[in-house]
Amino acid sequence: MTPTEDSVPAHTATPSDSEVVRIIAADGSVQPSAAAEPYLALVESLTDDELEGFYRDMVLIRAFDRQATNLQRQGQLALWPPSLGQEAAQVGSARAARAQDHLFPSYREHVVARIRGVDPIDIIRVMRGLTHGGWDPTDPRNGNTHIYTLVLGSQTLHATGLAMGLVFDGRCGTGDPERDEAVIVYYGDGASSQGDVHEAMVFAGSFRTPEVFFLQNNQWAISVPVATQSRSPLYKRGAGYGMPSIPVDGNDVIASYAVTKVALDEARSGAGPRAIEAMTYRMGAHTTSDDPTKYRTSDEERSWALRDPIDRMRAFLRGRGASDAFFADVDAEGEVVAEDARIRTTQLGGIPTEMMFDHVYSEPHPLVEQERQWFAEYEASFGEDS
Repeated sequence: MTPTEDSVPAHTATPSDSEVVRIIAADGSVQPSAAAEPYLALVESLTDDELEGFYRDMVLIRAFDRQATNLQRQGQLALWPPSLGQEAAQVGSARAARAQDHLFPSYREHVVARIRGVDPIDIIRVMRGLTHGGWDPTDPRNGNTHIYTLVLGSQTLHATGLAMGLVFDGRCGTGDPERDEAVIVYYGDGASSQGDVHEAMVFAGSFRTPEVFFLQNNQWAISVPVATQSRSPLYKRGAGYGMPSIPVDGNDVIASYAVTKVALDEARSGAGPRAIEAMTYRMGAHTTSDDPTKYRTSDEERSWALRDPIDRMRAFLRGRGASDAFFADVDAEGEVVAEDARIRTTQLGGIPTEMMFDHVYSEPHPLVEQERQWFAEYEASFGEDS
C-alpha cells in the first residue's frame, strides 16, 4: 500500500513536556515536571549559597560575553561566538562536575572554562588570533579543562579517547567517588550530525567509558533548524549506542545541574556513558560573522526571550527571599568583569611574526630554522622607515 500524507506518522525534533526534566518554570515558580521526580531529593539539598552562586555565574559570564561581542565589533577580535541564552545549561553542568573530572568544550562554553579556573582572557587570546590553544589543559589551575575545538564534533573523539584511557588505567569504577574520574564533552545540535560524534559514541558504548555527552540543542546549526537535522528528538540517538539519555530544560540551571550530577556520578562509578540533551536557545548570532535575521523570525526570538535563563533564576531567587542588595552586588560585579575584559584585551597587542616558526615540529628542524633566518633578513631589508 502506498502511504498517504495522513498515514505517515508525525515526527518532531522536540521532546514532549513529559519527557523533559524541569524544576523551575519560565516565570521562576517551582513546577517540577514528571520526569524530574528522581532528582527532587538532590535539588532540595542545594543550599542558598549554591543557588545564588548559579545565578552569579550566569550574570558574570553574560557581562563578559557582551563585552567580548562589543570588542569584536570594534576590531579587537577576529571572531566571537556568543553564549547568550545558553548560560544555564553550561553553569549547571559545569558545577556538577568534580575537581578530578575532565571537561571538553566546543567553542562557546565560556562559563564552563571560567568556572573551572581558566582565565577568560585566554579565550580572548584564541579569538584574537594570538594562540592556537589558549591555555594548558595540564596546568592544575585550569581544572582539567581541555582547549576549545572549532572543528565541529572532533572534541567528542578526544573526550572518548581520554575516557577510554581512564578505563584502561583503572581510574574509574573503583567505588571511590572522591578519586574516580569522569569526562564530560560539550557539543551542539549541528555537531550532532557529524560523523565524529557518532564514532565517539560507538567507542564510548563499546568500552563503557565514564563519559557524559552533553548536547546543547540551541535550535539552530548556524542557519539550519534542528527539525531539518532530525526527524526525532536528538536525545534518542544515545539509546542507539546503548547509553541512557535524558532531555533537560537547558534554560533551567537547577535541572541542568541535577541531571548532569547524576549522570556523571553514574558514569564515574563504572555504569558506562550517558547522554544529555539540554533544550536551550542561541539568543545571539552563531558567531559575530553571522546574521540570524536572515533565517530566524522576531516572533521566535521573542518567545525564547520569555524563557531567558537569568530572568528565570532571578525570579526564583526573589521568591526564596533573595535581597535587592544581592542582585545589585552581582550586577556591579558583572560590570567589573566586563571592564576587566575590555582593559586587558586592549593591552594584549599583536603576535610576533617569528612565532609562526614555533612548534612546527616537536624538535628543532634545520629547514624551519633556515626559513626563520630568511624571514628575519627579509624583514630587516625594509629598514626602519618602511
